Amino acid sequence: MRRERRRCKGFAAVALRAAPISEEAAIGTLIRGGTVVTATDVTHADVLMDGGVIAALGTALDASPHTTVDATGCYVFPGGIDPHTHLDMPFGGTVTADDFATGTVAAALGGTTSIVDFALHTKGDSLANALATWKRKAAGKAAIDYAFHLTIADGRDETINEIQTMIEQEGVNSFKVFMAYKHILQVDDETIFKVMQATKRFGGLVQVHAENGDVIEVTTKDALAEGHTEPKWHALTRPVELEGEATNRAIRLAEVAGAPLYVVHVSSAMAADMISDGRKRGLPIYGETCPQYLVCSEDDYDRPDFAGANYVMSPPLRPKWNQNVLLRKLKNFELQTFGSDHCSFNNCGQKELGKNDFSKIPNGAPTIEDRFAILWHYGYNAGVIGINHFVSLASTNAAKLFGLFPRKGTIAIGSDADVVIWDPAIERTISAGTHHMNVDNNIFEGLHVKGKARHVFSRGRTIVDDGKFVGETGAGAFVKSLPFFPVAL
Repeated sequence: MRRERRRCKGFAAVALRAAPISEEAAIGTLIRGGTVVTATDVTHADVLMDGGVIAALGTALDASPHTTVDATGCYVFPGGIDPHTHLDMPFGGTVTADDFATGTVAAALGGTTSIVDFALHTKGDSLANALATWKRKAAGKAAIDYAFHLTIADGRDETINEIQTMIEQEGVNSFKVFMAYKHILQVDDETIFKVMQATKRFGGLVQVHAENGDVIEVTTKDALAEGHTEPKWHALTRPVELEGEATNRAIRLAEVAGAPLYVVHVSSAMAADMISDGRKRGLPIYGETCPQYLVCSEDDYDRPDFAGANYVMSPPLRPKWNQNVLLRKLKNFELQTFGSDHCSFNNCGQKELGKNDFSKIPNGAPTIEDRFAILWHYGYNAGVIGINHFVSLASTNAAKLFGLFPRKGTIAIGSDADVVIWDPAIERTISAGTHHMNVDNNIFEGLHVKGKARHVFSRGRTIVDDGKFVGETGAGAFVKSLPFFPVAL
């Protein structure tokens, strides 16, 4: 029954069409010859995956009767964990182009084996209903494992009281509040503070979208009244000071509540500095940035033929100099995670809803497939972050914060066999013409990156083989998060 696959050399074009998972999952798979990298160690070792978990680590492990994969010349990483995705999500009068099938296939091809998506609560409804709705969206479609955050839409007693149940029984340990999108998602400071109190008491983590939505409401109306409709006015009406102010306010509220805080999609040096200052005071504050803020800038809003709309996201893109600051913040452990904030909309028929009014352009961009590679190329290849730190940012830190560690986020005996064989020699050019996200644009179009997932395993099952997707949509499972506790990252 021993099988041999070719060495980690050459390149096979990726394919989206799913194929049945091979029988090797039943007999185990031995990865040999690669360099195993975790957040703490670099080891030349074999990895045996059996029964869905890492069964053994060592040198010269017996290959019989297992399928073998030769990873010579490659790194063996724990599967990537994307802590920030929006799949099958309604927004701005439309729904994201990627659902849990297309989005998770694209994630897998990029090296991500688990996502944490956002279940959207609506005013007057229960958190339980929100969670059940998103579980239905994912069930039978997701190709990789998934967990959930919950957004909080109102501060009713019923909502706040439900947080305990979500943490202790439903396996959700993180709750997001919006300080922007007035009249849609935004909640007031009273609600934010109540959520912080509840999460502190029961073992949860508050996430915050930090922009001052009240002021943005005014600046947007003023711009439209003056006849400004182009995509660039999305950024001009959401200046960096409004991100900095909201970040600082959220941190101060968390400080008063004695609660931990996670600031999502940090786009600017100003907001990142607020997080750094809070951590210097000993506060359990965590920050996330995203690939778009490392390689895209406000200049992209001036692209011709309404292509600037593809870059409309919130917070908006900033001047280029912020990119190096955010990279340094990642290097210095001042930002702890790297999420995609994948929120895909086609330019044709979706972004075009704001053709004559920038405020109606659906916010978001397709980033789930390229998150891992962007961090590798612009972080590790550029000499900014070390290889262990790359693993921390791409996988381990998210697993620790969102209650998935050590089941996910590491290569250790007993952990889920979520593994990526990463070939550092493969070079490619990112393009909407070759990506697998269900969308007609790619904000990283034309970027040349070096490094690519060669093989990807989800709980020991091969889902990417020589760059081709061979998994099954629907094979991914919901994973409960453990209660949150502050961790040093």
